[in-house]
Amino acid sequence: MERVCYYYYYIWRVGSIEVANERRNHQCALHPPAHSSIYPFNLKTSLSVSSPMETTNLNINIKQLHKKKTWFVSLILSLLISTILILLSIFISSDSSSLLHLYRTRLITHIPHFVESKLSLSPTSSTNSVPRIAYLISGSTGDGHTLKRTLQALYHPRNYYAVHLDLEAPAHERLELANFLTNEPLFSNLGNVKMVVKANLVTYRGPTMVTTTLHAASILLKEAADWDWFINLSASDYPLLTQDDLLHTLSSIPRHLNFIEHTSDIGWKEDHRAKPVIIDPGLYSVNKSDVFWVTEKRNVPTAYRLFTGSAWMMLSRQFVEYCLWGWDNLPRLVLMYHANVLSSPEGYFHTVICNAEEFRNTTVNHDLHFISWDNPPKQHPHYLTIDNYQRMVDSNAPFARKFGRNEPVLDKIDNELLGRKADGYVPGRWFSQANPNVTKPISFLRNITELRPGPGAERLKRLINGLLSAEDFQTKQCS
Repeated sequence: MERVCYYYYYIWRVGSIEVANERRNHQCALHPPAHSSIYPFNLKTSLSVSSPMETTNLNINIKQLHKKKTWFVSLILSLLISTILILLSIFISSDSSSLLHLYRTRLITHIPHFVESKLSLSPTSSTNSVPRIAYLISGSTGDGHTLKRTLQALYHPRNYYAVHLDLEAPAHERLELANFLTNEPLFSNLGNVKMVVKANLVTYRGPTMVTTTLHAASILLKEAADWDWFINLSASDYPLLTQDDLLHTLSSIPRHLNFIEHTSDIGWKEDHRAKPVIIDPGLYSVNKSDVFWVTEKRNVPTAYRLFTGSAWMMLSRQFVEYCLWGWDNLPRLVLMYHANVLSSPEGYFHTVICNAEEFRNTTVNHDLHFISWDNPPKQHPHYLTIDNYQRMVDSNAPFARKFGRNEPVLDKIDNELLGRKADGYVPGRWFSQANPNVTKPISFLRNITELRPGPGAERLKRLINGLLSAEDFQTKQCS
């Protein structure tokens, strides 16, 4: 009997083509294998192997089947990719604008949000409404009585006041002032006068003057955040008009303006203040002493531009918030630098405001003060006397300094400009002093939003209108 060789292979289909997969071994047998997964090679009949040539032909046929499989798979993939490209081109041409919009929307969505972009300036009160002013009145040893007089001359129920008597003042003087503020019915009922209980040690010409100003401003913000401007004064300052005059005139002024005298022409101050390094003992000591210098000097800053000017100013609430909260690091950097600058109150706020993009165009180059200086100015201004009275009035400024304690010209200002009685308050629409015996107006308190402007309002209006309408107004802003 002829021996028949059966090849072991498997069958699978690609389309309508049957492909045989040969097993690596074969065997010759008289009968085909019994299991159903193995068939004779030709599927119908057994293959007789009579020579090696037939075996070779069989291998060639199997390789051809593999080539057909590869070609067919490539064809299917090519057709699939072509179809996708055609559909994509049709989609883009028919709805390209929608696709672009979707892309841009997703791009905007994935733009990173920095914390600075989330912060913005707080809103101001509307113009033509009666504003509120937050005052700091500061003094040192021996200034208790003078500070009290200045407070009464400045008082209005609509405003807020922070009073600071530094640690150099003896305890009994500070206690006497505290008792006056606590026991005064007007203050205790309205609650708009606060004494800085944790007083600071303030060194003249040192940075502790700046930190005390920031401290008082933070207290005023904590107590009430609805004021519009912050004004820093000392016990040796005095008003030249009533608060009704001041509030009436400021009612028509944009609330974002900052009245601060400033210049970038620091001149001799570069070598005598900017480059020398000073130390203020008030930063670390409980005993007051003067500033002292170190031997090394430093270069003028290049990260920002230095400005200088008057230490007395009227700042917007928005700018005060920026100095305290500083949503960028500029206020802190400038404060750290001015910790070693002589007379830093004459440079800190000026440098911050003129290097901050949000505020450099909000400045009005005036400190709202009448001050009598030498020419060129020295460290201290002249003390004002009766001889300076008419010049003070003609300046149209709302404040003047520097006054000595119990200076007779203060009585003249009370009588002729303020209408204030001794130890009393300045009358206005909120309080009429028609009865000369009335010095404590709590029982005569009226509507605090109604004002009674007088000649002082006209003078101040001339000053501010002249400043804002001047041809060089913008060129004087942080120049």
